[in-house]
Amino acid sequence: MTDQKAKIQDLPENNHANREVLHRQPIDKRLLILILLLSLIGSIMIFSASYANAAVRYGDSLYYVKRQVIWLLLGILAMLLFSRPSPDFYRMYTPLAFAVTLVLLLAVLLVGESGGGAKRWIAIGSLTFQPSELAKTTLVLMLARHFARHRHTVMTTTKAGRNFLVGTLAPLGYIGLVCGLVALEKHLSCIIILGLLGVGMMFVGGSRGRYLALFGAAGGAAVAALALFTDYTKRRILIWQNPAAYPLDGGWQTLQGMMAIGSGGLFGLGLGNSRLKFSYVSEPQNDFIFTITCEELGFLGATVILLLFAAFVYRGYTIALRHPHPFCGLAAFGITTKIALQVVLNVAVVTNSIPNTGISLPFFSYGGSSLVMLFAEMGILLSISRSSHIQS
Repeated sequence: MTDQKAKIQDLPENNHANREVLHRQPIDKRLLILILLLSLIGSIMIFSASYANAAVRYGDSLYYVKRQVIWLLLGILAMLLFSRPSPDFYRMYTPLAFAVTLVLLLAVLLVGESGGGAKRWIAIGSLTFQPSELAKTTLVLMLARHFARHRHTVMTTTKAGRNFLVGTLAPLGYIGLVCGLVALEKHLSCIIILGLLGVGMMFVGGSRGRYLALFGAAGGAAVAALALFTDYTKRRILIWQNPAAYPLDGGWQTLQGMMAIGSGGLFGLGLGNSRLKFSYVSEPQNDFIFTITCEELGFLGATVILLLFAAFVYRGYTIALRHPHPFCGLAAFGITTKIALQVVLNVAVVTNSIPNTGISLPFFSYGGSSLVMLFAEMGILLSISRSSHIQS
């Protein structure tokens, strides 16, 4: 990780000649193939996991998959559009995007839609979206821009006070502002992802390890206090400790999901042959889709999918490490880390390794605007890959 920090920080940011030449390169084909392959497998699994639930609820077994395909096509279009501008475009408009995100997070508190005891959505007609999803991306870009602009000050050891202000307090301000607004939405899982993303970006960006350890511990204590002293999250922790004690009152989803994973065995029951999706695992097309994937494809199939995610993360980090400009390297690192975190946390939730926090599995969980946002992020990552010193 130290080498990664040095590589991203020490390269020049404003070499316009190189930038003009490098932007003529095509997007990274291996990354694009991995994105499309994960999307294809995810869409197949959404159909397989959802058709029973869709038939019972809507009288149409294709209800979810038809909508997912529409959103997927819109997402691919968004990815292509977002892959066209140069990274300079994103660096230039990052402050505006971050400001818009803050306004939307405030708007949720005032005019947002409520559901499940929380207010996290903004509705525009029949369309709803979560500004907290946008916050993950804009926070990454804002931190990347900050550390790219102040890289020499952050990395210097001669001006400790200036280094602490620019390298630690300022980025913590961005992270704290976003996390504070999301905390008012009672969205603990998003706070965890934002916090981990922020700390990762600060470490790679050059913040001092001792400062990160101190503030990281304080942030972890704050999240723990929020979880332990908020009824909504405290109950989830109790269920996590012993889901069998709450079989019909909170522990049902976890118990049925773990049963689905276990019943898949080594080779699985076969695509479409899940038993637990028939009104046992509720909403199997959403956050718990990986349990149905394990049941139908078995340990081997689930391992292949996780290896595809690992290949995606490796490719994203390779693009970050080999990019000649700090903003691009840091942005690629942040976007890739966000996907990695969501995969790890989703698998941890469905295996009851951590409390159920409602984290979607990228490219697999059913979604609308969130899927388009995911593909927009992939477009930014592909845009960065155009000018990375990487062999496709």
